[in-house]
Amino acid sequence: MKLFMPKQHGAWAMLIIPFWLGAAASEVIWQHVPFFIGWILLYLATYPLLLMFKKKKISLYRKWVLIYMIPALVFLMVPLFTTPSIAYFGFSMIPFFILNAYFSAKNKDRALMNDLSAIIVFSIAGLASSYLPGAVINVKAVLVFAASILFFTGSTLYVKTMIREKKNQSFKWISWTYHLLVPALWLAAGEETVAVAAVPSLIRAVLLYGKPVSVTKVGIYEIINAALFFIIMLFSI
Repeated sequence: MKLFMPKQHGAWAMLIIPFWLGAAASEVIWQHVPFFIGWILLYLATYPLLLMFKKKKISLYRKWVLIYMIPALVFLMVPLFTTPSIAYFGFSMIPFFILNAYFSAKNKDRALMNDLSAIIVFSIAGLASSYLPGAVINVKAVLVFAASILFFTGSTLYVKTMIREKKNQSFKWISWTYHLLVPALWLAAGEETVAVAAVPSLIRAVLLYGKPVSVTKVGIYEIINAALFFIIMLFSI
């Protein structure tokens, strides 16, 4: 049986990076493993669940929601048993899921607000991961949360300038200004290492704009950029 998988390949970086940076910001414990497996399965379950709001192929999507959701809940019971209050992070994701459902129902999945809503959900997972070991959110976890949102928002803007908005000059300047402001703001906040983590994004946003880069190469470059962000952020926490 062929697995029903999301087509948004860039979402995998958002799924992985905030979670493990959050874990590194506190303490990596064995419960993070079932938590992460459950988090992956939950993400896979929400993909067909959101597609159900388009009111097409309901039975197919319902089947895949159950295939992913049931084991997801089983694995997520581990962190819930260890730290019951971690459930509040799940509750905090609900409004953003509702927003994603709205955009799905309107067939506006590529809307910027839809992307930003998903980015916040993935970043909240980083807070939950950091919260798991000691049921506290420390300063480093908040740093990871903010840095993840800013990084992936920049990634979203950049990809749009390279594909869907590549002829939109106004969008280009929005992207360039954003990518310039992020490291500047981190420097102003005294977070030099986090500022360095944002520099590769600035460089690729400016140098690659307007170049004949294929969609595949755009994705590959984003994987490399995300890996650099992850590695440099580890030094900041």
